[in-house]
Amino acid sequence: MKEYRLNVDPRILELLGPNLYTNIYYVLAELISNAYDADAKNVYIISNKDDIRVEDDGHGMSYEAGDIARYLNVAGVSRTTEEESHTKSGTRRKMGRKGVGKLAALSVSENVDVLTVANGEKSGFVLSRHPENGNELKAIPDESIVFERVEDHGSAIIMRHPQYRLHKTLDAVKRNLLKIFPLVDANFRIHVIRGTETVTIDDFDRSVMGELSTLITLGAKFAPLCDLVPDSYPDKRSELVVSQEVKTMPVTMKTSDGKEHEYPLEVLGWIGTYKTTRGRKAEMTDFPDNFISLFANEKMGEFNILPIVGQNKLNEVYVVGQLHVDLFELTDLPDMALSNRQGYKSDDPRYEAVREYVRNELLAEILKKREAFTDIVNAGKKLQKEEAQRNDEAKLRLSVDAFRKKASEEAAKALKELGVNVSREAMEEAISKSISANSPDLGLKAAVDAQKKKILISQTYPDKPFADIIYQMLVYNNVPTDDILYTNCDDEACRVPEGRAVYDYLREFFVESYSTQKIFVLFVTSENTKVSWGAITEVGASWITQIDHKIFNIHPFRPEHPLNDEVQWQSTNREEPTRGDLWMIRLNADVFCQKVEAICDALDYGKKTRAQNMAHLGTLVSIRNA
Repeated sequence: MKEYRLNVDPRILELLGPNLYTNIYYVLAELISNAYDADAKNVYIISNKDDIRVEDDGHGMSYEAGDIARYLNVAGVSRTTEEESHTKSGTRRKMGRKGVGKLAALSVSENVDVLTVANGEKSGFVLSRHPENGNELKAIPDESIVFERVEDHGSAIIMRHPQYRLHKTLDAVKRNLLKIFPLVDANFRIHVIRGTETVTIDDFDRSVMGELSTLITLGAKFAPLCDLVPDSYPDKRSELVVSQEVKTMPVTMKTSDGKEHEYPLEVLGWIGTYKTTRGRKAEMTDFPDNFISLFANEKMGEFNILPIVGQNKLNEVYVVGQLHVDLFELTDLPDMALSNRQGYKSDDPRYEAVREYVRNELLAEILKKREAFTDIVNAGKKLQKEEAQRNDEAKLRLSVDAFRKKASEEAAKALKELGVNVSREAMEEAISKSISANSPDLGLKAAVDAQKKKILISQTYPDKPFADIIYQMLVYNNVPTDDILYTNCDDEACRVPEGRAVYDYLREFFVESYSTQKIFVLFVTSENTKVSWGAITEVGASWITQIDHKIFNIHPFRPEHPLNDEVQWQSTNREEPTRGDLWMIRLNADVFCQKVEAICDALDYGKKTRAQNMAHLGTLVSIRNA
């Protein structure tokens, strides 16, 4: 009878077992990774009434060759050299490193059967959170080692009476698995089986890429994904789908021997945005559909960094991506995985470098492409609305001209009938009566005014985070998005129609219009303003047309004439003059709310109270006491 001895304090099983993972799909990902490292071509996830079984057709483990002894050496490092970093076949790079993942199944069940067969040699034992004989594990006799799907070689992990269950529909199970283990193709398939139902997962790329509207790939390995994104707008495809080179950044790290070295940190993978989110909530899964995952050596290390790198913008709900950074798992460098194996240490220089790159460059770039896609989709609707506005403007011109002509004629007729020798008061009364009689002809002016944008947020793109705060505070104070003109807004309703220049739009509907309504301008000023020709032009235009405006300034910049620098402007701080996190002292936060409320008063919007505005502002920006 074979003996199986666990090379670790059995109390570790009781401590780690139920706490190592809190989601069954992370457990399955570990077991699938083990199958991948065993050069399996098929993994079978079989959900039965009283157990969940994971079988694979990999090499299996030989008791005689010492494979099982190595398996039971929990937390033994599985790769210390480059040669050990590859599987037996030499065709795959190993995902496992620390050997802790083999305990993953104990997070689901108190007792787990491990069955394996290698070249016909069978072995089996029971992993338990509470071993009866210390390090000695209960052996499973050969006649009880039975597989459902494999024959001469492979392994099976049987989680008996599992605490967690798979989703009720296999389609949802498939979506969950694809999110955390995308490395599937014709050479590595995952089969999910429940009763008579079966779903096979063998093509990640096509199933996800077909749902996207925009895509950025990093590295030649992922460039072919671009061909899988639907070609909805061929003339604009180069703006929406693009392949880029690998992103490389230098990172200085200490190796295990304490010496510092500079390593090239390479980021590969892809990031995109969905065409729509409609219908997704109808089939709820255990993971959100908007995420940015981090992988190393093809294995997921952290499912979603979007909450960390994002800014809670509305259009972030469309974002999805998977980034691969193999330097996270370089054998020579410290392990950066968290103890629960569901994330990375946030203070590791490698993690910090990737986080800042995604936050400051990659995410901003894909969101701009999403904006471009939205503009293209809605271009027709916006052009129709603009054409209606233009037609009403033309009608207003005709009405005003007709009014002037008719009023003048009737005034002249009235004066003639009164004779030459009439008093000034009589003339004024006659003209006044004529104007009153014809004033209904100008009723269209109200309709024209109602169609116009009321507020322009003037800013440079580097100052978008601050402009976004102003925009969100306006919306919070019941300002309709259709009344706001904000060229870099995440909400397409605030941007000018696709293909239209903002200056042409402003000139046509505000400078050359017969309607006297002017736009209220909110200037976001900072050190970036001085180097932005567009921002300087807008400042000059507002002075020439005498448009009312408010100033929201980022220190240390100082607004000057022709802006109205004689009144108090709102001042906000930034960690660096041209970039970084924003913050305000309490006084400036109060001034911010005061200005937003003043705008609402001027344009007749139903503003919130000061206390409500201060509380909401505190959710958008850091407010400090000093």
